[in-house]
Amino acid sequence: MRPLHYYLVGTGSWFLAYGIQTVMFAWLVTMVLRESPEMVGLAQMSLLLPGTLFILVGGSYADRFGGRRVLLIAQFFAVLASGYLLFVVVGDRLSLTLIIGYAVLMGLAQAFVTPARDGLLNLVAEGRLQRTVMLTSMMQFGMQMIGFLIASLTDVMGPTIIIGVQASVLLLGVLAFSKIREVKRATPEFPIRLISSVIEGARTVFSSPSMRLVMVQNIAMAMFFMGSYIVTMPLLVREVYSGTAQDLAYMNGANALGLVTTIFLLLRLGDVRRQGRALLLAQGIGATVLALAGLAPNYAFWVLALFIWGACGGIAMTMSRTIMQEQAPDHQRGRVMGFYAFSFMGAGPVGAVFCGYLVELFGPQTALMVSAGAMAAVVVVIRLGSGLWHLEGHAHQLLNEGIEVEESGRVV
Repeated sequence: MRPLHYYLVGTGSWFLAYGIQTVMFAWLVTMVLRESPEMVGLAQMSLLLPGTLFILVGGSYADRFGGRRVLLIAQFFAVLASGYLLFVVVGDRLSLTLIIGYAVLMGLAQAFVTPARDGLLNLVAEGRLQRTVMLTSMMQFGMQMIGFLIASLTDVMGPTIIIGVQASVLLLGVLAFSKIREVKRATPEFPIRLISSVIEGARTVFSSPSMRLVMVQNIAMAMFFMGSYIVTMPLLVREVYSGTAQDLAYMNGANALGLVTTIFLLLRLGDVRRQGRALLLAQGIGATVLALAGLAPNYAFWVLALFIWGACGGIAMTMSRTIMQEQAPDHQRGRVMGFYAFSFMGAGPVGAVFCGYLVELFGPQTALMVSAGAMAAVVVVIRLGSGLWHLEGHAHQLLNEGIEVEESGRVV
């Protein structure tokens, strides 16, 4: 197998487990423990907060010690965290305190897994960066869908078996990533102090107008889209539709199916030329669809809206990630992608708490519309106040300058 194949298997294992966790965690907090909206927001914040604190460290370590090494250690740590949750559930010890403990452990693992895995992506891309980003995204959301389907069986099979599956697939990912051989690159010597390494990555990101704007829209997406997804929507399933674990799985599955459908179409159609324009259009349409979801007259219409919302997300996430990967220097890719993830995960805890309070004040349906309006406002400001709308991909810029590019994506 080629390194790309091992990379896709390892990535798929993480997101299959993540799909299981998404449904299982929401089910345990909202359906089993029956926590209030504020506590649901707090629990989801606990899952995201470690990323805020440590993802820049994870990116720096990936550049310094090699993405493969950091990735193997962090994903194996996630296996142990899943084992901890299994111990809690089997022993009938479930409480908000213990499940928050699990959330913190998994959040720590993700803080190191995410930049290390993204740092390896360019290594296995073989010159086709945007296509590899699309393949990885398709694997990510396709495996999440399978994870949602597995988690939907929780009502029938019980949580013990489902959490056991989660731990097993994470271990499979450790084995897959171990097969990738990371090539040593001739890079500048890293600063002795960690903080100097992080500052160097920050300077690179913030000196680029396009990377800065990707970070801004990422923060808004985490605040208003991710907060809605992980807090408002599970509460809406519980309070408006009297749902079960299966209904939560359908909700997540519809969103992921939209993402996969869009990414599949992008793979068929080829690279997107105006990446900034595609990103902003996708976010603007997504905000409109989220507002319509808040007005949904029934569960079926609501799930359809989530499918379309997910389709918009497939474009937005692929474009934003491609922009960052293309513009990151080779020897700083782990740190740059760490900042990319930080802009999303760092705002996630705030978004979770914010959406929890919105639900408490206005109810889940109105909360969705408020979040949609806020996201639409951010998109309009970026469109009118920046040049992101006209940003083109790196390969197209080279063609415009008269530099030939092979079909593989390599410069001739």
